[in-house]
This record gives sequence, C-alpha cells and structure tokens, in this order.
Amino acid sequence: MELQNNKSQTEKRQALRERILHLQPTDFERLAMDIFRYQARYNPVYNQYISYLNINPELVTRLTHIPFLPVQFFKNHIIKSVGSPGDGSPVASAIFQSSGTTGQQTSQHHLFDETLYKTVSARIFQENFGDLKQFHILALLPSYLERNNSSLVYMMQHFIAESQSELSGFYLKNVEELLQTLTFLSSNPDGRKVLLLGVTFALLDLAESAYDLSFLSKIKELTVMDTGGMKGRRQELLREEVHDVLTGRLFVDKIHSEYGMTEMLSQGYSHGSGLLLPGFSMRILLRDINDPFAIYDQNITKSKTGGINVIDLANLDSCSFIETQDLGRFGETEGSFYVMGRFDNSDIRGCNLMVI
Repeated sequence: MELQNNKSQTEKRQALRERILHLQPTDFERLAMDIFRYQARYNPVYNQYISYLNINPELVTRLTHIPFLPVQFFKNHIIKSVGSPGDGSPVASAIFQSSGTTGQQTSQHHLFDETLYKTVSARIFQENFGDLKQFHILALLPSYLERNNSSLVYMMQHFIAESQSELSGFYLKNVEELLQTLTFLSSNPDGRKVLLLGVTFALLDLAESAYDLSFLSKIKELTVMDTGGMKGRRQELLREEVHDVLTGRLFVDKIHSEYGMTEMLSQGYSHGSGLLLPGFSMRILLRDINDPFAIYDQNITKSKTGGINVIDLANLDSCSFIETQDLGRFGETEGSFYVMGRFDNSDIRGCNLMVI
C-alpha cells in the first residue's frame, strides 16, 4: 500500500510539474488550487499547519481562502512536499540559505528539481527582457559570492551559462576588470545588450567611485538591475534616493529591479519606478495588516497597503503559498505591485527588495 501511495504521489507531482512548465495565464488559478491540495496532503509541515487552523483543504475553493505558510517556518523546518522521512525520498540537490546579520537564524530552502527552477526563472527573465543569448551578463554580487548557498548566485550562474558569452561573469571585488569589460562593450562589438546586475551597495560603490564612467553612455542597450540590499555595508536609503544616484552616475534613464527571496523560486521584475510585474508562475495577494487571514485580491483600492502573500507555483516541492513579511500595494497594471517596506517586527535580512 505504501509503495502504491508513493507511486501515486510521484505521478501527481509529475502531472503538476508538466502543467507548470506549459502554464498559460488562464490556467493559473486552477493549477494553484490543484497544487494547494497536493501540498496540503504531501507536505508534512504545511499539512500540520492547516490542521492547526482547523481547515479542510477539500472545502477551499478560492485562492483568497488558501492558508499561506508564514515565511518564518523556513527558519525552523525543512519545508518539502517530496516524500516522507525514512521512505527513501529524494535528497536536495541544493540548499539555499538566506543572508542575515550575525546571530540571526536564517531560512533554508531545499531544491529538489534544478531543471524546473532553471526553466521557470529563465522563462520569466526572457518574457521581461528577451533571449538570454542576446545579453552579456555582468553580475556585481560581492556579498552573495562570499557565500556558497545563494539562490541568486545559482540563478545567475544559469543565466551566464545560457548567455553563451565569454564576457559574461561574476565580479567580487575586481572593479577594474569590470570596468575594462564595460569599456570594451561600449564599442558594441557584437550588437548584444549588456545587463549590469548588482546588489545595491555594490552598485552605489561603483557609481560613487572616482572612476570616470561617462563611457557607459556609449552602450546603447545597457540595463542596470538592482537586486536590493545594503547588507549592513551602507546606510539604508529610500529607493528613489538610490536610483537617483545610479541613473545619474551610470548614465541610464532608469534602474530595473528584481523581487525574489530564498523561499521563492519565481521572480518579479521592475522596469523602473518600482512597479513590479510577477513572473508567469507567480501571483501576489495582499492581507490585512491586522488580520493575516483576511486576504485581498486585486479588486481593492490600489492605494491600500497590506502584507504581501506570494503564490509561487515553482515551489512545487516546498510550499507554493508564502506569507512574507513584506508590505506592498497593488499597481494600476493588472497583476503588478509595489513593495513598500517590511513589517516593523520582522527580521532585517538580505532578500531582493528595496524600501520605497
């Protein structure tokens, strides 16, 4: 019987995985509901959480009625929906760990399906910016590279490989090498776009350095992307203040941003002004700041601020329904959102977001 149950779970998972990979917008809600019922049954931590709330998963029929797992659970539990202890279940191929200040307990996210993560993240990027092969990707991520368990570095390693550019790569503290590469690319040797992606403090350090960066204006298609985070290296600033410095000193008219975190496998991207668009496998809901079980959809007043709840279908093997500690509001564009900051009592951590 146990063997049959394991086979049934495997078959259900494979069917859900295929639907994620071929997901169209009109099927999002139905697939989310099916993943909810799958995880409510096969994820021990999520199952217990739902049980404590006295919720019958079979009676949940709308996205706004789904219980969202508080993100703090990733600090104290292994959140997985693949097998049970002692049954020979898969071993994680990677364990992502969030950054944090000294003494803080950090989140861990166990990755069991590298191909799913890579495929979803690449599709989200390419739907926003175009084919990865059209880019030279320069990643200025010193604080992340100093660790070996960053989901952002893992994703960028994949993007760099997919770009098939000998000039794509990571830069830890070798700023002069980065500038040499950018100088060469300013001559537009092959017509590719240039993506300069970096953690906030590193981009600010570059922008405020003594180097003459005026040559950057010669790069016709330069995308500067801020992944957020001062990492305790600099004073926290408002997003507008940061982007004013970066646009002026890096000779671009806008700064793009990425929204993601260790506990998520999908991403959202901003093309400027802080307005974020969730990836195809992701949807944002807001909850009442005083009642975490009162969930809003996007048919509420756009100026209303609430706690951000994320539906991330790519989290098939962990939990797709995450109650974050971020504050946000909806944008005017369908599905879009702004990140307004964090709850006062939440941990300061290195997720990819900036305060507006």
